[in-house]
Amino acid sequence: MLALRLTRAARPAVQLRRLLVAAASAGTGFLLLGSLGYAMGHPQTSGAAALRLAWCVVPLAATVYLALAVARTDPGTRPRPGLSAVGLGPGRLMAVSALTTLLACTLGSAVALLFFLHLRGDLSGLPLDGKGAQFLAADRPLPVPATLTLLAVLPLAASGAVALSLRPRDPRRPAVKGTASFGARWHAILHKTEAPASAEAPVEAEAEGWSDVLTVAPAPREAPAGFPWGVAALAAGLAVQAYANRAAPASVLALPVEGSAVLGGWLLTALGLVLAAPGLTYLCGKVLQSAQPGALRLLAGRVLMSEATRIGRPLGVVCAVTSAALATTAMYDQPAAAFGPLSTVATLVVGGCALATLLTAAIETRQSRAGTTAALLRLGAPATMLRGSAALRGAALIALFVPLTLLVAYLSALPPTK
Repeated sequence: MLALRLTRAARPAVQLRRLLVAAASAGTGFLLLGSLGYAMGHPQTSGAAALRLAWCVVPLAATVYLALAVARTDPGTRPRPGLSAVGLGPGRLMAVSALTTLLACTLGSAVALLFFLHLRGDLSGLPLDGKGAQFLAADRPLPVPATLTLLAVLPLAASGAVALSLRPRDPRRPAVKGTASFGARWHAILHKTEAPASAEAPVEAEAEGWSDVLTVAPAPREAPAGFPWGVAALAAGLAVQAYANRAAPASVLALPVEGSAVLGGWLLTALGLVLAAPGLTYLCGKVLQSAQPGALRLLAGRVLMSEATRIGRPLGVVCAVTSAALATTAMYDQPAAAFGPLSTVATLVVGGCALATLLTAAIETRQSRAGTTAALLRLGAPATMLRGSAALRGAALIALFVPLTLLVAYLSALPPTK
């Protein structure tokens, strides 16, 4: 009962993020059921039906990624003093978080089933009764086992990912050198500088104060691994897309796509951007600290370098989704009707999940730096300086990732030379 109260008594912002997960789950579940309806209505084209189902992997992965980001920022399932005494240790809180994710995704899947049955005409009394009967095989009976199996994929995958990511770690395992959190290292420096001044670290609270803390702060963690693999995957994905563009049909946007090379190329490109984005974010922080930086650039660069993985991966997802949308628009000059209803739903789900995940990662980053921000304010750092550091970080990321997105979109849509 206490676990349920912790979940139910969350703040409105937390409940809103859970509703976003449910909405994304509803869209993904409807896409899965739409693929089932197409397979039922076109039994002679099993390859096209399988390809439709394969395309659902993209919104499925985007929804799972959003659910994982939302679970990591849920304050109700975060270990706190006193909860272990009442039976809510780290393992129990992880189970509560996984159960919350399961419930949210199950709610979305149930909504998708109701809407699917309504469009088929199986449920009557609403304005869109039977409007999708033609492409959802309303004249054929719906296979219950296949329907339930498809709807269970997303809740199980999302809750499993949350449980795996939030599983308790062994506290007896020694910490790896250089992996201490940014906030913890800041607190160590702050406590050190609050001591009486010495020859090694002079601190004058009235004169230079928090600027000296930035100067003596240790270097952030090492650069994120995976950048070379990301570049290799990105190059391979662009090469596969260039090969697929050679004979791509004009109706490639309308599911199903004739040929799996387009899907494979897009997935490789997206994987490359996700793997390379943390390294690029780290590079942004390093550039900000170059050429004798002041306190503002030093603070902004240290934050980017320390939070490179947490910020970079959602940025890579947004970059991949945006570049794919731009490349598709440039390659296939088709009217809006060519997208089809399922393609439109898939675009909304993937794009919405990418943006929501990026915003959720920003919230998680802010929560992780709450102690550091409070310590800087105690040392006399003006609030305008902290806001200026955040604006500088955003400008640096925009200056790097916007041209990168446009370049990837241009290379994806570039026809191969013969």
